[in-house]
Amino acid sequence: MALPHLDRPICEPVELRPGAPVRAERVRQGRQTPASDPFVHFHDVHELVLFGAVGGRFTAEDRRYPLAPRSLAFVPSMRQHDFALQAGPRDWVLVQIEAAAGEALARSPGLERLREPFCALPDPAMHRRLTALAEWLAELPAADPLALPLAEALLRAAVRAPMVGGRKVAAQAAALQRLRPAIDRLRRDPAGAPGAEQAAALCALSPAYFSRRFKQQVGMSWSDYVRTHRLHLASRRLLETGQSVAAIAYDLGFSTPSHFGELFHHRFGMTPRDYRRAALPASGVNTGAGAGSIQVGDA
Repeated sequence: MALPHLDRPICEPVELRPGAPVRAERVRQGRQTPASDPFVHFHDVHELVLFGAVGGRFTAEDRRYPLAPRSLAFVPSMRQHDFALQAGPRDWVLVQIEAAAGEALARSPGLERLREPFCALPDPAMHRRLTALAEWLAELPAADPLALPLAEALLRAAVRAPMVGGRKVAAQAAALQRLRPAIDRLRRDPAGAPGAEQAAALCALSPAYFSRRFKQQVGMSWSDYVRTHRLHLASRRLLETGQSVAAIAYDLGFSTPSHFGELFHHRFGMTPRDYRRAALPASGVNTGAGAGSIQVGDA
């Protein structure tokens, strides 16, 4: 049974396993896949998305880039970004690098470009080489000592690809910055996420203005964003840890495991247990007391 993917290549939040500075996964979506909806987000990791078939756009802070087959997109840690993908078949390899490791790489000679978001369009030969590196990385166990050197080689190749010029858009990053105190509180403590009034107070805004501004900038209400954040985090924990469904529900602030199950089913199309079970044959994830790992397969 294939796991459903969300309508975007990457979601907030991201948690890398201890001792695993890199995660890589291959994602494929079929011809019936609908166009993606907006969900501006950010996270601790640095990420590189190497597309195969794709159409749409990539937005990072105040610049928007067109996406065409073979495009790659890079976003440093904690930079707001979004992907709006056209309907139809698409595929990519996603590489995420732990913040400290990525920042160390960005200080290395020749990798200064990693300090800012960028989009590039490799020629077919370079794209094949990049894809080979990325897929090799995706096949490695999460804590393999080769993972970080291989990710560095991939990034060194990526920064040599011809850059795509971005079109300047409204200063979205500055507008979102005003909302960051509430978002940061949610990220630090998802179970204790503030309500709309407390979130507004954290941002020194009135509740009405906060709600209006948040919906305008992020594309959904604060309560919807909190719920989406928690569900994305829950999906990662289901695949990468041995926590029980009930423990995940309570740890992330859902009122009851049954309520969590209803929301999860609505978002992912299956129950939390079925979601975890669907990953078992491909991943060998340990659903006992210890943590496991997974490489997500085709959707």
